Amino acid sequence: MRITKRTNIAIRVLMYCTAHRGRLVTKHEIAGVCNASENHLAQVIHQLALMKVLSTQRGRNGGLELAREPKDIEIGEIFRAMEASVPLAECFADVDNSCPLVEACRLKEALREAAEAFYARLDQVTLDSLVCDNTALLGILAPDPCGAKAG
Repeated sequence: MRITKRTNIAIRVLMYCTAHRGRLVTKHEIAGVCNASENHLAQVIHQLALMKVLSTQRGRNGGLELAREPKDIEIGEIFRAMEASVPLAECFADVDNSCPLVEACRLKEALREAAEAFYARLDQVTLDSLVCDNTALLGILAPDPCGAKAG
């Protein structure tokens, strides 16, 4: 199973917001740290806001932040929503399905069960468990949270 770029970016955005709790973050700063284009970020942020995982504020002092506590955000929920439009295999597609075996193939059900097991495992992972006490990750996402200078 391959995860789409959109899902990968969504998780990066959520991790970044978790690392910067208590303040609004900007699309521009996320783009720089998370190596993502602002255009891709805008689409992902919009979808996460529709899911009520992020809240956004427009304007000069605008930005985004988590709409829920990190412990209440299950990674499985994010993956399901972000991957919903991408069929796991051709036979899962409503359009462009040209597989001649679709009516007799038993693999489709096995793939559906495998995908559900994958998502069920991710339901056990919270955003908090990915970021909290992860010193290495925080060193990348928030390397200088207090503004301290080395010297």
